[in-house]
Amino acid sequence: MTRACLLVLLLFAAPLMAREPGKLPTGAAIDRHVEGLLARTGAKGLAIAIIDRGKATYVKAYGVRNAKGDPLRTDTIMYGASLTKAVFAYTVMRLVDQHRMDLDTPIAAYLDKPLPEYDTEAIYPDKYGPYKDLAGDERWKKITPRMVLTHSTGFLNFYWLEPDQKLRIHFEPGSRFSYSGEGMILLQFAIENGRKSQGLGVDVGELVRKNVFEPLGMKRSSLMWRADFAGNLADGWNDKGEPQPHDERSKVRAAGSMDTSIGDLSKFAAALVSGKGLSRASRSEMVKPQLHIGTRTQFPPVQQDLPADQQRKDLYAGLGVVVFDGPQGHGFFKGGHDGQTGNSLVCIEAHERCVLILANDVRAEAGFADLVHFVLGDTGVPYEWEYGDQAGKSL
Repeated sequence: MTRACLLVLLLFAAPLMAREPGKLPTGAAIDRHVEGLLARTGAKGLAIAIIDRGKATYVKAYGVRNAKGDPLRTDTIMYGASLTKAVFAYTVMRLVDQHRMDLDTPIAAYLDKPLPEYDTEAIYPDKYGPYKDLAGDERWKKITPRMVLTHSTGFLNFYWLEPDQKLRIHFEPGSRFSYSGEGMILLQFAIENGRKSQGLGVDVGELVRKNVFEPLGMKRSSLMWRADFAGNLADGWNDKGEPQPHDERSKVRAAGSMDTSIGDLSKFAAALVSGKGLSRASRSEMVKPQLHIGTRTQFPPVQQDLPADQQRKDLYAGLGVVVFDGPQGHGFFKGGHDGQTGNSLVCIEAHERCVLILANDVRAEAGFADLVHFVLGDTGVPYEWEYGDQAGKSL
């Protein structure tokens, strides 16, 4: 499926049905709509959760989880992809509430030595970036947790996407938005290798388990593969309809290693939109406009901003999410994607309402805009910016 075709499907796959903001469709109507989406796109499986007034009110799985035809269930393990970043941001705000981290203290302040002096290959091969590459560029000293969570470190998405596979900073940290999983990995490095006297030096996988998964009752979620997941696991399908095995991730990656289920992640979505588990100040920081986004699309990174009169004025980075203002007021969203996965979380602050979608077939993304509109009505989610020219690419 071409990028242009996917964007057209996202916007026009089926007639968008208007819905009053105060009303939600019935479960039977949602079922019919999802079944139509699967039929139109050819996608094999999709799971959805509806959050209303901060509580999961409808959670359902459709289709199959593997080529054998085993049914996809609400407790089936699915790949969380970049929704991991929202969970990580929430975890960082838990650290802020615990006075173990400050959003505007440079990451350098948490380390015992300059970042370029760490031999990351020796610490944990292929887990962190090659920070030695930053020697000679003092701008790394300016990078803060806030810059990481607003995607404004200046890194590409990942260092290995550089032509020479060397880590570099492309612009003044904090000055503009450019999506970067590499930034999340840097903050993970600081948390895992920071000073124990400051409450750091802890494994991020364990940190998320203790601060998010356990308190919210998410028993089938982890940032690293667990053997007990194997019995009820979703494989995926790529854009050609070819089955792909589930990747059993052997190391924690704050940028996107989460395995979860729709039943579990609905609990996180409910907590995030209602503020459960965070102080009022920390939750406000996550979803308020932090850094204006002036690019035409989310990808590719390090784009030039559009002329001011062509920029969407309400589009901003929050912390781990992107925020906007639409016909129903303030909202936020986060996507997740790889070659066989399409995920989306869209929340509207009014009525503490969200739609969470996990699909183990990337072709389902073509119906996301229509499905969210069917459930929530006209929200103003900037799908053209989110998917843009990179529809079908790994995010």
